Amino acid sequence: MRDQGADGERLTTREAAERLGVKPETVYAYVSRGRLSSRPAHGGRGSTLDAGEVDALARRTGRREPSAAADPTFRTRITLIEDNRYYFRGVDAVELAGRYGFEEVAEWLWTGVPRPGIRFSAPQESLEAARRTVAALPAHSGPMDRLRVAAVAAAATDPLRFDLSPEAVIGSARSLIPTLVGALPAVGQPDRAGDRLARQLWRRLTALPADDASLAVLDTALALLVDHDLAASTLAARVAASARAHPYAVISAGLGVLEGPLHGAASGLAHRMLAEVVQRGGAAPVVADHLRNGQRIPGLGHRIYTAEDPRAQALFALLDKIPRAAPALAAARDVVTTAARHTPLHANVDLALAVLSVSARMPAEAGETVFAVARTAGWIAHALEEYEERPLRMRPSGQYVGPRAPQPLP
Repeated sequence: MRDQGADGERLTTREAAERLGVKPETVYAYVSRGRLSSRPAHGGRGSTLDAGEVDALARRTGRREPSAAADPTFRTRITLIEDNRYYFRGVDAVELAGRYGFEEVAEWLWTGVPRPGIRFSAPQESLEAARRTVAALPAHSGPMDRLRVAAVAAAATDPLRFDLSPEAVIGSARSLIPTLVGALPAVGQPDRAGDRLARQLWRRLTALPADDASLAVLDTALALLVDHDLAASTLAARVAASARAHPYAVISAGLGVLEGPLHGAASGLAHRMLAEVVQRGGAAPVVADHLRNGQRIPGLGHRIYTAEDPRAQALFALLDKIPRAAPALAAARDVVTTAARHTPLHANVDLALAVLSVSARMPAEAGETVFAVARTAGWIAHALEEYEERPLRMRPSGQYVGPRAPQPLP
């Protein structure tokens, strides 16, 4: 049984072995060599080890042997979701995004230290390599294709990418995120030194000029979407970090899962629906078509929130101040009202992103791009946490259901 002494948490030999990913015999060897210290347990049965020493040794040595069992628990200090609200490091995420821009919120998520006014910048070598690689893709390639290859190209230019110390990982993230944005083809005015990341991204989503109100919506959307607990892409990123993949590979893992139609692509479906509602002058025929075809209505409902998604609430309030967004915003509200006759679902963040993309003449994939760029910061935050955990702890056992062995050689 685990012991909690006056000087901290104590572990049994078996518990220490599980944390280290080794056999109990190896723990005894660590003690005999002085790498761990032990003392008799209460009652004189067995010995216990200091949990802090064990965790420090795990971080230094990595996993040496297969663990007896996977650890399904994710201890996190990043995001809490409860009572239809969500919080970054205990601070209301909507209030945080209302006061600070994306880069400042990302920095807060990584370090817990506010750095007002911080700007991320891309190293020239990394940016040029990413742009050359993206330019070599076929013309029909989408933004997710471009982001994935840009991450690989940026990794190739960073010989220090295998340094997993917090300072190095955060430094890589500060340069990688603007590299990803800068590698996307620009359709607006050229970038200027010192531009916020949101302004750089705007120029890659639409040719319309970025007025302050519209830019505030995009910057807030990025800040709101930084993290949302253990979504599928975040879980993939943590698995990669558990294997001690470098931060560029962690981002690549997250991007690979994000492209799935059940995750990052949802905002594109909402965009197309909303554009059709605006074109047809009302939501009723569009909603009816979706229901007739057995399709769910994009942009409505969320598996966590029983009321309206707080991210959607915040973005709708900002969009309401932009005259150009009025038709798309009215269409979104019409969708919610019309669908409520069939099922009581509330708007989620995908519908709010669709209002932004439709009103700003962005492509249907714009919401997915915003989501991906924002979430890279969250994946880095989770990687920083996972690097502090026992390596390769997420190793479930498969339940074999194939032919009974041995079978004859084919």
